[in-house]
Amino acid sequence: MIPMLDLKKEYELLRGEIEEAIRDVMGHQQWINGPEVKRFEEESARYLGSRFAIGVNSGTDALVIGLRALSYLRTKRERFESADEIITTPFTFTATGETILRAGATPVFVDIDEDYNISPEAIKKAINKNTRGIVVVHLYGNPCRMDEIMRIAKENNLFVLEDVAQAFGSRYKDKKVGSIGDVGAFSFFPSKNLGGFGDGGLITTDIEEIKNFCTYLRNHGGKDKYNVEFCGYNSRLDTMQAAILLKKLKHIDEFITRRREVAGIYKELLSENREIKLPEETENGYHTYHQFTIRVPQSKRDRVVEELKKAGISSMVYYPVLLSSMAVFKGRMRCLELKNAEQFAKEVISLPVGPTQDKETTIRIATELKRIMREI
Repeated sequence: MIPMLDLKKEYELLRGEIEEAIRDVMGHQQWINGPEVKRFEEESARYLGSRFAIGVNSGTDALVIGLRALSYLRTKRERFESADEIITTPFTFTATGETILRAGATPVFVDIDEDYNISPEAIKKAINKNTRGIVVVHLYGNPCRMDEIMRIAKENNLFVLEDVAQAFGSRYKDKKVGSIGDVGAFSFFPSKNLGGFGDGGLITTDIEEIKNFCTYLRNHGGKDKYNVEFCGYNSRLDTMQAAILLKKLKHIDEFITRRREVAGIYKELLSENREIKLPEETENGYHTYHQFTIRVPQSKRDRVVEELKKAGISSMVYYPVLLSSMAVFKGRMRCLELKNAEQFAKEVISLPVGPTQDKETTIRIATELKRIMREI
């Protein structure tokens, strides 16, 4: 079976460097806040173009801690109140909306554009006197239209938090995503562009007060964990994860280039089939293809997934259920028209893509997909 992402091949490619990193940590035994954590934060901040980077234990914690820091920055309250509204997309992983609730606010779900990302026009329609901010998601590695979004935020005195879980290394114009809004939140889940050997996350910001508050929250809530000021978390990035990520960070641009090459082959081979809608790249954006996500007619989607599996090819549907349809948000959200999001959720399929996927494998997948589309 061709996997969605071949992590075994990736490990074999970097085995020597990764095992060296593991031996170094085994040698110094500084498992919590070891020297690799600070180095990773510094090198990540430099790569991403942010003033500060704060390691945490997951992308989910990066979101919730980042949101709470924005609440503190703007209101001096540790959390938002339910009357506070934060606009976001319903076409994303659960954590994006869940963390808005956990930070005390009410999510407002608005529609997406053809590029799968939140629509600036829909954002404008959702703003009212209770709106406090916007959480954008650079879905599948494709940057949002950040110029428009930042202009809307400035005109309405709103914060912007970038959910960059799927887009490490993506760019909008000359800036890396995660360095454009007030806060960036990254995930190092193993399947991400920059993936660890377990959970891990990162918060980026240029605002020192946000950096300080996030640092407190990740370590139980204060400068002194035995005399804390806020209700915090045990959310430190493990030294071992930081050591592994440091080694992989050196290869991130090379790996992104390979992902884009795979995407280019798919686009060349699949472009003639009118029933396959290929992913669009945002104007002025640099897509890193965490996922290569196509759309096919709703009536064929599930059958295509089934036939690909029979042909020995993995595929995934990201995401079949909108956040606005989930029980957890019932009675705890505001929702605008979601025409595109509702339709795309019934049509999307993600194909295998990754830095170790060779040309022959990519051609085989595209060829099988074209055959399946002809026959069903």
